[in-house]
Amino acid sequence: MSVNKNALKLVLDVIENKDVYKVDVIKLQNGATVIDMGIKVTGGYLAGVKLGEICLGGLGYVNLTTTNFGEFVLPSVTVSTDFPHIACLGSQFAGWRLNVKDENYFAMLSGPARALKGGEKGLFDELQYKDTADVAIAVLEGGSLPNENVMEVIATKCKVDVDKTYALIAPTASLAGGVQIAARVVEMGIHKLHEVGYDPKKIAYGIGSTPIAPIAKSDTKAMGVTNDAIIAVGSVIYNINSTEGDNLEEVIKKVPSSTSKQYGKPFYQIFVDAGKDFYNIDPLLFAPAQITVNDMRTGKTNMAGKLDVELLKKSFGI
Repeated sequence: MSVNKNALKLVLDVIENKDVYKVDVIKLQNGATVIDMGIKVTGGYLAGVKLGEICLGGLGYVNLTTTNFGEFVLPSVTVSTDFPHIACLGSQFAGWRLNVKDENYFAMLSGPARALKGGEKGLFDELQYKDTADVAIAVLEGGSLPNENVMEVIATKCKVDVDKTYALIAPTASLAGGVQIAARVVEMGIHKLHEVGYDPKKIAYGIGSTPIAPIAKSDTKAMGVTNDAIIAVGSVIYNINSTEGDNLEEVIKKVPSSTSKQYGKPFYQIFVDAGKDFYNIDPLLFAPAQITVNDMRTGKTNMAGKLDVELLKKSFGI
């Protein structure tokens, strides 16, 4: 199963229907393809949905909906996958810090291309997954379009020809960017389970939902509201094939964002208090607000965490 080949089908749909998705397709001189989904174009909800599904390697669905929080209603996404550890950790997780110093170019890289590059401190060995496709699909979160040299770096790391390398990019402060970040809600819960020591390969199915953050004036402010959407009210449900001794009821108590010592303030304020240094932020904060787990071996269902609407209101300025 190739996340890059699966995602390519979705990428080709975006290219063919670029006007519908309100994006721009740029063919670089070296043959690489860049798809602008929100930097010099408007993008939109549909572009964000497609970006989220491409990021999942074509192994998940992103659906638009709304959520009624009693006092107000917000646009939201529901994300589902039948291949959680591959779609989320093997593709969607933003595990590649793309830093091309000669071009002064930096972006967070996620999506199927990661499964070609591999590495990431043994993550792909642990997942027992490696893609061998001859095409690379990268999703970038950044504020400027990659040039030929940046795309050459991606192609080289992925061991594919540069003319078979695609990069889709949207800034954090854009609608498409906000939708694709919201679409990470299931991935963030799986990543947190992995961080607390649970084997992600035991997760059979995953579904989750979270609001789409309002479009902020800057990428830094957008980083705050998009994270808060998941931290404050993101919820996930997993069906897990446990093994005896897993003690899932205790494990999931470690997952919700509220377990972090820094929980309770809007994320942007936490970022400022941390000297605007990500490395000073508790990694345990990056998680959904609530997790529900159905243990298919025992038939038991357990839940941990709660939705914090007041924190969301502070962050969104509602």
